[in-house]
Amino acid sequence: MTTPQGFAENRTERLPKLAEGEMSDAQRAAAEAIVRGPRKAIFGPFIPLLHKPALMERLGDLGAVLRFESGLPERIRELVIAMTARATDNQFEWQTHAPLALKAGVAQTTLDALAARRAPRDLPADEAAALDVVAEILRHNGLSDASFMEAERIFGCSGVVELTVLIGYFATICWVMNIARTPGPGTYPALQATPA
Repeated sequence: MTTPQGFAENRTERLPKLAEGEMSDAQRAAAEAIVRGPRKAIFGPFIPLLHKPALMERLGDLGAVLRFESGLPERIRELVIAMTARATDNQFEWQTHAPLALKAGVAQTTLDALAARRAPRDLPADEAAALDVVAEILRHNGLSDASFMEAERIFGCSGVVELTVLIGYFATICWVMNIARTPGPGTYPALQATPA
């Protein structure tokens, strides 16, 4: 059973999956490219993005680099995605990546704190630095010198760049799904409405 996106009374999906007969040649080609790639299916953000196939292809390529060619540890990458999903109130990415973060070694208490919009406690230094980067970028559109230096010390220059792009990419696809009301997969506890 899927989880409706959003907390408003009307949570009807606005941009549902296109039927094969409804697709243009460009949409069909973009869908086939996603299916041939590492994802193997059209789901989540690719459902609404299919309405603009050029964007779907390019965002799909960027997402594949971030997910499947990352220089960041899997635990950090999945934690950053989960926090970005919580920050944008996106059910799909939360329900997809919170369990992957848990499997990669993120503590359940950390994920529970994020879900409740509380600051996680007693984190390893790399998780604390990564979550600081997410919070500052999404709140202030940049990083303080102290946060930048700590992230650079732990992740290196390329890691700071990758963290930044990872946050931006997932915020973008979360926003697309929020607008489209793309439901979550229903395989992990849903996000609840909480005061920001």
